[in-house]
Amino acid sequence: MASDKNISRVWFITGSSTGFGRVLAEILLKRGERVAVTARNPDQIQDLVAGYKDTGLALPLDVTKPPQIEAAVAAAEKFFGRIHVLINNAGYGYLAAVEEGEEAEVRAMFEANFFGLTAVTKAVLPGMRARRTGHIMNISSIGGLVANPSTGYYSATKFAVEAISEALAKEVEPLGIRVTAIEPGPFRTDWAGRSLKVAKASIPDYGDTAGARSQQISGRSGKQPGDPVRAAEAIITIADADQPPRNIFFGKIAVDMAREKLTYYSKTIDQWEALSLGTDFPD
Repeated sequence: MASDKNISRVWFITGSSTGFGRVLAEILLKRGERVAVTARNPDQIQDLVAGYKDTGLALPLDVTKPPQIEAAVAAAEKFFGRIHVLINNAGYGYLAAVEEGEEAEVRAMFEANFFGLTAVTKAVLPGMRARRTGHIMNISSIGGLVANPSTGYYSATKFAVEAISEALAKEVEPLGIRVTAIEPGPFRTDWAGRSLKVAKASIPDYGDTAGARSQQISGRSGKQPGDPVRAAEAIITIADADQPPRNIFFGKIAVDMAREKLTYYSKTIDQWEALSLGTDFPD
């Protein structure tokens, strides 16, 4: 039997129709926790809450539409009384070399991946502040630390998520609220499948860089090493922790890429330290 802590917890999950959001909702509901599952098309998540009339709530939510955000958060708080854990999972990818990027597509992705995430967070925070407790988990990406050809614009949205997560964590920790940014590597979700958008035009000069990587990403859809079920279990472990991490990487590829980036930064700081320090006014 689950502990009282787990039974009383209320989760609010964005982007629950596929991927991490859906798997996490399934596991939580089976464990007896209370979950507000959301998706742009609520018909896609009705099956998740079937049989859980007291613990599952399906809500329409397009995170790019502020009225839907306010309505969904209000409905969850009215039904359950509060929100303990917010999972900002909604978002998608876009493949394009920087020069190939379509402004309208890039702006739309920022609306979903970043501005939508911050809007949902701001809607949930007043209740968490009033109760002096809560946990916000932002599903970022290893792309929020390491940018590569073809995913520059996607990484830009996730770099922004990393920044807002770090700042928010420092602002709300004294209020009893925790913030965790989760940086997965490649997982067997729909990210690289039908959810993925690709620039309409391609420039041959980028064929060996952005073009090759785009093909690699699309070609490995369904073959990624990351297990969404294990990721969902890890998210629950983080929520259960007394001192949850501000950042955590999911999967060996993400861990290896993070270490490589940190090594690069350390080496570069050491190599150019004298020049860096020389830009201050002399003592």
